[in-house]
Amino acid sequence: MTKERLIPLIVASALFMENMDSTVIATSLPAIAADIGTSPLTLKLAITSYLLSLAVFIPASGWTADRFGARAVFSIAIGVFMIGSIGCALSQSVTHFVIARIIQGLGGAMMTPVGRLVLLRSIDKSALVSAMAWMTVPALIGPVIGPPLGGFITTYFSWHWIFLINIPIGCLGIYLALRFIDPIRSEDPERFDLLGLVLAGVGLAGIAFGLSVAGLNLLPWPIIAALVGVGTVSMTLYVIHARRTASPVLDFSLMRLVTLRAAIIGGFLFRLGIGALPFLLPLLMQVGFGLSPFQSGMVTFGSAVGAMGMKTLAARIIRAFGFRNVMTVNAVVSSVFLAACALFTVTTPLMLILIILVVGGFFRSLEFTAINTVAYAEVETAQMSRATTLVSVNQQLSISAGVAIGAFSVESTMVMRGMTELSAADFAPAFLVVSVISAASAWFFWQMPDDAGHEISGRKVIDIASRKGEAKAAVKAANEGTADARDQKLG
Repeated sequence: MTKERLIPLIVASALFMENMDSTVIATSLPAIAADIGTSPLTLKLAITSYLLSLAVFIPASGWTADRFGARAVFSIAIGVFMIGSIGCALSQSVTHFVIARIIQGLGGAMMTPVGRLVLLRSIDKSALVSAMAWMTVPALIGPVIGPPLGGFITTYFSWHWIFLINIPIGCLGIYLALRFIDPIRSEDPERFDLLGLVLAGVGLAGIAFGLSVAGLNLLPWPIIAALVGVGTVSMTLYVIHARRTASPVLDFSLMRLVTLRAAIIGGFLFRLGIGALPFLLPLLMQVGFGLSPFQSGMVTFGSAVGAMGMKTLAARIIRAFGFRNVMTVNAVVSSVFLAACALFTVTTPLMLILIILVVGGFFRSLEFTAINTVAYAEVETAQMSRATTLVSVNQQLSISAGVAIGAFSVESTMVMRGMTELSAADFAPAFLVVSVISAASAWFFWQMPDDAGHEISGRKVIDIASRKGEAKAAVKAANEGTADARDQKLG
């Protein structure tokens, strides 16, 4: 297997483990809570503590990779994630479980951005689209396969295996990373921005944690508003601080790059809408339609099937039409399929629901691949670690915001309808709201230049060949015209 295929698979396996584990716990909370002697509501702290840990430590990932080497940090991150997984499986109390989840979050915070950095530093830009297609699949499959897998393992085995299955996957990932990934590190690592890390960590933790809790109904709204408010103030102070330091942990000056700016802003809006889907759809299937968690998971798995079908076609589509055209049109198309979920009722045939999810999953996966790739089109090698950190933070916030907006839309519909019990009818407005937000991302993608990312999509080669063909045709026509004129003159 070539390096262009092997390295994306190594990174993707680790990211799949992280993405799946962050959602697999959802359906297993009642069983875990009963076993360690607490309530499922209290144990939801395990979900929020993981998100909190991610938000705090992601800003440090870029500097850490530059200082100690991306391969080493990536391998250690997998090891830390495995230690947290073992801790979760051995937990005997809520305190132990939350601490173990925080350790998992530390590993996940380093695994995702540093794994992407490993890919960017190991793969030539001309092969980046295909590599990113493989990287995108875990992010789409993990949240979808997590809930049914968690329900299956908990029902037929034991909840402990939810975390223990990470051990063989992690060991394989570490071996392959040390065996096949080159030990690349920055020759001149920058000074660590401790104050910036504290300000950014508090800011991101407050915003991400507050938005995530809003979707879980775990805390009163005044406390949630206070968390988001403190986070916003801290991030504002960080922005002021970042302008005065030469090596900020989050380098917002990279936003001057047109393609990265479009991927950050447009990508935030697109992910915000799409990120609500794994939250809204299982609830609709289980609460609204009365399906079991396992049945619901098997239906929603359709979007993962569509995502897997995309990976072989993404590079060809982007090469044929260019990043700007694909991202603009596909953002609207993906949003239409998201909005179609608002039409689902108890009487809607499951086969029709499955078809819509499969096709929608294809287009969403294509969009994610394009966004994740074009973000680095203009980024210099020395700036890659900063760029991956910025992109990872943006993704984390957009997913948290998506869940919060989806939950708020459902609750608002219940209030307006005067209902106290959640029903299928309460979900339709939420799907429409998040689909409109996702569609709005098309405007930012359209602002990119027509040749955005051509050097990594291969479209530049097509354009040059086309121009050469046109030039030859023009020369031929001119020569023929000259010959005709000569013949007429001689005649």
